[in-house]
Amino acid sequence: MLRFLSEVLWLAKGVRVYALVGESGTGKSFRAKLVAQKYGIEMIIDDGLLIRGDSIIAGKSAKKEQIYMSAVKTALFHEKAHRDEVARALQREKFRKLLVIGTSERMTTKICDRLQIPHPVKVVKIEDIASKEDIAKAVRSRKVEGKHVIPVPALEIRRNYPSIFYDSIRVFLKKSFGAAPARPRLYEKSVVRPEYAKRGRVSISEAALSQMVVHCVDEFDETVRLRKINIRSDTQGYRLTIVLEVPYGTKLASNARALQEYIIENIERFTGILIEEVNIVIDRFATRR
Repeated sequence: MLRFLSEVLWLAKGVRVYALVGESGTGKSFRAKLVAQKYGIEMIIDDGLLIRGDSIIAGKSAKKEQIYMSAVKTALFHEKAHRDEVARALQREKFRKLLVIGTSERMTTKICDRLQIPHPVKVVKIEDIASKEDIAKAVRSRKVEGKHVIPVPALEIRRNYPSIFYDSIRVFLKKSFGAAPARPRLYEKSVVRPEYAKRGRVSISEAALSQMVVHCVDEFDETVRLRKINIRSDTQGYRLTIVLEVPYGTKLASNARALQEYIIENIERFTGILIEEVNIVIDRFATRR
């Protein structure tokens, strides 16, 4: 109910949310201003920061975190104090359009839920605004050099995060995708090197993740038996397929959905990793004892 009322209030104000999604390192932050210019977007949420124009309005950057899991939590506004600060700033600022940047549509939706703002009305994929060659180049730069972009000028980053500042780049936008801008503009972006990029990405072993899934299933319903777990991971997060044996009479639709949410919520909360999807397969039914 609270979520519904909040969304109604934002919509009454005429606020529309957009999303820019793409795998990690594909150049989303680099092209964020291009998307903002195209759709007349005033505010951007990127990696834990609320940005307006060339200024950081509120939040904290995931780029300053020491380990990757902490960075993921920051980007997802896991801490209450962090999301409350940004939520208050959103209430205070006057704007009509907001861009949320994430590695997937699910991530941007989760950010919107945590900040109590409407879900995106339009999703722009990085492939829509960047060539395959540009994306590949960005990915190589991320892997080899560990460089990340924050879409605000160097002065702003030096003032707020001097320890991770690396360089600055200036981009002159003569045209935007789909239409020419009202006037060409020069944008400055900051290049940073987070501590977690220097140390490498922290992941979780399949054995540990499997044990957490087993525990979640057992805690959710001890009558359900877990028969098999398949785990895949990519830059967007972990994808799980779990095969279950359930008792006759189980309400499949509602219970399966609730179990998916239970697994995702608990694993993300305790580990900081991102669970992109949980697929549930009912392999067989068991007679109740």
